[in-house]
Amino acid sequence: MALPTWDHPERLAVDSAPVPEYGAGSLADVLPTLAAGMSVPDMTAAIPELTPADRNCVFLIDGLGWEQLRAHPDEAPFMTSLLASSRGGTGRPITAGYPATTATSLASVGTGLPPGAHGLPGYTARNPATGELMNQLRWNPWTDPRAWQPHPTIFQLADAAGVHTAQVSSPTFQNTPLTKVALSGGTFHGRLSGEERMDLAAEQLAAGDRSLVYTYYAEVDGKGHRFGIDSDPWRGQLMYVDRLVQRLAEQLPPRSALYVTADHGMIDIPFDEQHRIDFDEDWELRAGVALLGGEGRARHVYAVPGAQADVLTCWREVLGEQFWIASRDEAIAAGWFGPRVDERVYARLGDVIAAARDDVLIIASEREPKESAMVGNHGSMTPVEQLVPLLQVRT
Repeated sequence: MALPTWDHPERLAVDSAPVPEYGAGSLADVLPTLAAGMSVPDMTAAIPELTPADRNCVFLIDGLGWEQLRAHPDEAPFMTSLLASSRGGTGRPITAGYPATTATSLASVGTGLPPGAHGLPGYTARNPATGELMNQLRWNPWTDPRAWQPHPTIFQLADAAGVHTAQVSSPTFQNTPLTKVALSGGTFHGRLSGEERMDLAAEQLAAGDRSLVYTYYAEVDGKGHRFGIDSDPWRGQLMYVDRLVQRLAEQLPPRSALYVTADHGMIDIPFDEQHRIDFDEDWELRAGVALLGGEGRARHVYAVPGAQADVLTCWREVLGEQFWIASRDEAIAAGWFGPRVDERVYARLGDVIAAARDDVLIIASEREPKESAMVGNHGSMTPVEQLVPLLQVRT
């Protein structure tokens, strides 16, 4: 996906943002395509390049974007050897969805729906019922998961259709609300080590004539946030997960397809005032703002009543050369959150939405000290964040 170029200082046009490939090549399209190939009712093969298999395994590596993988062939020789297999042998990536962040992407994977439909539209978003910001990764403050995300998961639909369905992940995630609303269905198997997960995923894949298995690894993302993607700890995690992928691939039973993907990519942002704009210290950006949601590269901005137009104007004047700045309705019309936004989701979106184009963050040093200190970041629609692999191994 090539970004258009602009001559500064013109403000970025909302419709110039590279919208994710919803409906044909996004994370939300992967499981419906695989389920359709296993004859699960009412599923659509949205990614036409993928051919059916009786047994399908999705291995999601948190934080491993397409561009990061291509830039590190020495650390990931096995996955590099699979690059030509991505997206059904086209050698192309798919897109994560907006925002490119874990809670949103995992919900898209598990439900087969874009963010505007499943309703997890960012790292934090306003709960219209309470007026509070809700962290959708940590589910804090608590709200009823099924009311927040009422749609069935693809795993539940596949299980009901007689497909052997399993998730293999860290035991930590078994009973989290995010798992319940995004990844439930069939059986959850908790295993601590990556090697145990790979071995059990292969066993579960072989356990049915038709099988759908999901497994997950988090620490590529964790090391990227803490140390950056230009660090030895991050490269060490990439080397480790590459061995995990090979371990799983070598154990696949007959009639299987393994798909290796990710929830988003990542970009390192320098620690200076030019690249990290501090909302908590900028009176112009704070004027008229009741709540600041989202994350540094994908902000939901909630205005005090009556101030929406002024906040939009101000944010465009201050940030419009570096961010795509849209009103809620403009972002919806441009398709940022998918082809539709459900009524229950509408007010969860910011009155103003800011998506980074340049290597820049909107931090909040006082209210978000941990997030503001992260080296690696993600969330927006640039290729480095948005593009993820869909590597394939078949037996």
